[in-house]
Amino acid sequence: MKKWRKIAAAVLAAAMLCSSVACSSAPQKLEDSLVTNDFVSSEISVENSSAPQLSSELEEVSSAMNSSVSEKAVTESSQTESTVETSKPELVEGTVSSPSYNAPATTTPVVQEQEMRAVWVPYLSLDMTKEADKSYAAFQRKFNDIIAKAKNSGANTLVVHVRSHGDAYYPSNYYPWTHFLSGTQGVGPGYDPLAYMVSATHQAGMKFHAWFNPLRIKAGNYPPVVASNSPYNQWKNDPVKSNWTFTKDGAIYMNPGYSQVRDYIVNGIKEVVQKYDVDGVQFDDYFYPFNVNSADVTLDKAAYQQSGSTLSIGAWRTQNINSLVAAVYKMVKETKPNVVFGISPQGNIANDLNAGADVYTWCSKPGYIDYICPQIYWTYDHPTAPFETLAKKWKSLVTADHVKIYIGLALYKAGTNSSGWEKADNIIARQIQTARSLDCDGFMLYSWAYLDHPQTAKEMANVKKLLNG
Repeated sequence: MKKWRKIAAAVLAAAMLCSSVACSSAPQKLEDSLVTNDFVSSEISVENSSAPQLSSELEEVSSAMNSSVSEKAVTESSQTESTVETSKPELVEGTVSSPSYNAPATTTPVVQEQEMRAVWVPYLSLDMTKEADKSYAAFQRKFNDIIAKAKNSGANTLVVHVRSHGDAYYPSNYYPWTHFLSGTQGVGPGYDPLAYMVSATHQAGMKFHAWFNPLRIKAGNYPPVVASNSPYNQWKNDPVKSNWTFTKDGAIYMNPGYSQVRDYIVNGIKEVVQKYDVDGVQFDDYFYPFNVNSADVTLDKAAYQQSGSTLSIGAWRTQNINSLVAAVYKMVKETKPNVVFGISPQGNIANDLNAGADVYTWCSKPGYIDYICPQIYWTYDHPTAPFETLAKKWKSLVTADHVKIYIGLALYKAGTNSSGWEKADNIIARQIQTARSLDCDGFMLYSWAYLDHPQTAKEMANVKKLLNG
């Protein structure tokens, strides 16, 4: 079967050589509408071949990816953040067979044969700051509602934000508590949300993937104040570590150009894999917040010079991301082999490459990912990014035997008057059927907030009919 899949993929790739598609940058998700994200502002064409237009430098990068070393630097932010003291209230275990927050989790075999039917649960869906009742019981009710609506929609997996802004929805040795629980970053809620979320999801017969944004610390007003125990505040006054973060357009990011920073990110994920019975780990589509090939960007100039690399600046930055991805994959497999690691990049491949996301390598070589989930957030008749053309293109990229492909679908655009979404009320259902016809392994819907929403009622009725029979 694999042999025939490869032959089909090769034929498809050859067919794709005959045409090119121009794609606008991926649409901004509603939950991130307050966050600056300007590095993919112009329309960029998707490559017209199935192989990356990479220089010999990136061939060198590819061979170097099995090691996870490099270095890092950046111009320290001139932005001054006020700090808050860390509060560590007594932790309370969950009530639904919740494991102790510091006890090793029991591994649960991942059933790979089942079609992936996932729903993303972004940080704003977990926001308790606007709730009058911020108690543990209130959080349980909120998450129980998330589970119930997702399961009713036909989903079998939740992909839940556990780190969106250099923070944590669990007691962490590396990151401060998220402000979305208490209202103040660094102040805990008095219970372990992740322990409850994992346990309750499993009790409902669904899988739980922990969703991480690996680099972002602050964007817009999230968080309003960066905690004193944030990596940013811990590193900025240390002469050795002051360049371990950088600021771009007011947003703060970890700098992946240093091996120490990559190790820090890997270890911050490892504590989740070790302590909690998660079924998967996922990175989203945010990597470098600027075009990696830009020589004008000097935020990481010191790191580049210190590394002694002979690669171009763009190839070096791409190597940094590949080193991080390979290190996370290696850690996950050494810690709990049954846990999967995947990435959900933008649907626009050119934008991915410009951000340092080497999707060609990840999809074709072992040692990087277990699955790829491109966010193909356009309709069939979009003038520059038609859905089926892009789905076929992405399918052709996945040549590594072990890598699965899921398609990310823009449920949040259904029912709007935008770019063809107003023309039908069964677009998402049709896209699921297209993914199946291409022998993809499933799909993920963005996002949970639109499963039971007046805007998407007709679309979801058709999706439920398709999935539930």
